[in-house]
Amino acid sequence: MKVVLAYSGGLDTSVILHWIRKTYGAEVVAYTANLGQGDVDPERIRQAALATGALTAEVADLRETFVRDVIFPALKANALYEGYYLMGTSLARPVIAQGLVEAAQRHGADAIAHGATGKGNDQIRFEMGAYALAPGIKIIAPWREWSFKGRSDLLAYARENGIALSAAPRPEYSMDANLMHISYEGGILEDPWASPPDGMFQMTVDPEAAPDEPERVTIAFEAGVPVAIDGERLGPVALLERANEIGGRHGVGRVDIVENRFIGMKSRGVYETPGVTLLFHAHRAVESITLDREVMHLRDELTPRYAEMVYSGLWFSPEREALQALVDASQERVWGEARLKLYKGGVTVEGRRSERHSLYDAKVVTFEADDVYNQADATGLIRLRALRLRTLASSKARA
Repeated sequence: MKVVLAYSGGLDTSVILHWIRKTYGAEVVAYTANLGQGDVDPERIRQAALATGALTAEVADLRETFVRDVIFPALKANALYEGYYLMGTSLARPVIAQGLVEAAQRHGADAIAHGATGKGNDQIRFEMGAYALAPGIKIIAPWREWSFKGRSDLLAYARENGIALSAAPRPEYSMDANLMHISYEGGILEDPWASPPDGMFQMTVDPEAAPDEPERVTIAFEAGVPVAIDGERLGPVALLERANEIGGRHGVGRVDIVENRFIGMKSRGVYETPGVTLLFHAHRAVESITLDREVMHLRDELTPRYAEMVYSGLWFSPEREALQALVDASQERVWGEARLKLYKGGVTVEGRRSERHSLYDAKVVTFEADDVYNQADATGLIRLRALRLRTLASSKARA
């Protein structure tokens, strides 16, 4: 038996690698997806995996795929889960799932494995994605199988089996990082009343310590996709890295929420998403002058459904793909630029323009004299729109 394991080199996946070999008698391929988490040293990861008994190890650079094929399509939909969460973790999981399946096919593996717990959303995202791409794949989820209860049990297993682990201190919470965001949960954050500890955030400065002077940044879009910052055209990865750097130094993009997990429990999550927060506000600003009203309202009605699909592991579902087609069609006219002001954690839209597809007509909207709009036309419109209200009021008066 051969298994491809989603491997990070941390405590959980190191123990899982050894445990799968021992429990299943399987050969294990350690697979690491580089999504821009910042600490991906391919040779270090490879040596750690081999030392723990992996048959082989590979690190796949999936940053371009992540940004171009997942983050930007979700940005077109302005996808927010429960009104706050830009879903940096949710969007990363289908990329990893696809990478695992493709690795299993390359290596002729019988199964894939992951380190997600039986309480969280990631088990659903990994497995729903894998089944959508490879319906016959076997999935091993050790946290749903073994008797270990927590970190102390894993540490004891590692010591008993000579598994080398990093000596770096572990924070009092769990973290998940990628090019889009860092999420923090668990540990001291499990108390929803407790403030995040000082020094926790890594992508953003404390807004109170951000520069005392605001910064303006201009972001350009073509068909709903960000293509340039301050006039410089950049590829997807470079553009998001630039946006992260700009937003991060002004403390932009911190969110602290209690969200509803797919499996039913409420969970406190703290997120920092500086770059995509800038892109989100700029995108909406360009849409405001390029999108037809009814097209915008229809897309906005469907955005919560889109976000729920992504959050619930349905990236590869036919309903998400169908909705994406509608979203993509709505974005054909979203060409233009937005100018943002960043100041101590805040983002303000200061300007928007589109030479190509603007629907904003100053001649029509002006409060000054004009010869293109007959204000008397509004009388008939209002009387017809009020017909049912006038009929109802007359009926009540007769009663």
